[in-house]
Amino acid sequence: MHPAAAFLVADRQPLLAQLRAQPFVTLCAAPDGRPRVAQAPVVIGEAGGVLTLDFHLARTNTLAPFLADGFHAVAVSLGTHAYISPDWYGAPDQVPTWNYLTVEAGGPVAAMDDAWLAGLLDRLSAQEEARLAPKPPWTRTKMSPGRFEAMLRGIVGVRLTVERLEGTFKVSQNKTAEQRAGVVRALGAHPIAALVAATIPPGA
Repeated sequence: MHPAAAFLVADRQPLLAQLRAQPFVTLCAAPDGRPRVAQAPVVIGEAGGVLTLDFHLARTNTLAPFLADGFHAVAVSLGTHAYISPDWYGAPDQVPTWNYLTVEAGGPVAAMDDAWLAGLLDRLSAQEEARLAPKPPWTRTKMSPGRFEAMLRGIVGVRLTVERLEGTFKVSQNKTAEQRAGVVRALGAHPIAALVAATIPPGA
């Protein structure tokens, strides 16, 4: 996470909203002391106050052999981002930087059984097909008999139980209103521009 307190987000709701908008995460772990990473789309679950991230990995994935014993990991979701030129501030002695949104979810991971995995894949496809509306959603009933079950053998279901959820929403909060306005003008239609604009006090 960025060390500056101005950019830290600890409120659960905006973090979950960002994670739902960008559910493709990079999983980082060192189960044997060697840093390893994997990428996966996640489905967020909440039950009894417990937050979970459900996903799947190929059985040949670098992290898969360690799932039997479990390990701690951090899932990182990177959202929209943009390079910020110091020329846009209209002020001297500035330096280049980067504005970005990112969420970190850390906790223990464990393998799940095949029945659970099949349900996860149904939930995941439903989640992502919904983004494609009004296209009729794809479901595995469109597959040839037995094909889904055969492909299922190549992956493993995984659950990360979230113990830490934090984020960095760095959108020029440490700059003056005038400097932020310069960033907004320069970025134009870029999504970061709207996020920076939202931090500028009315009438500034």
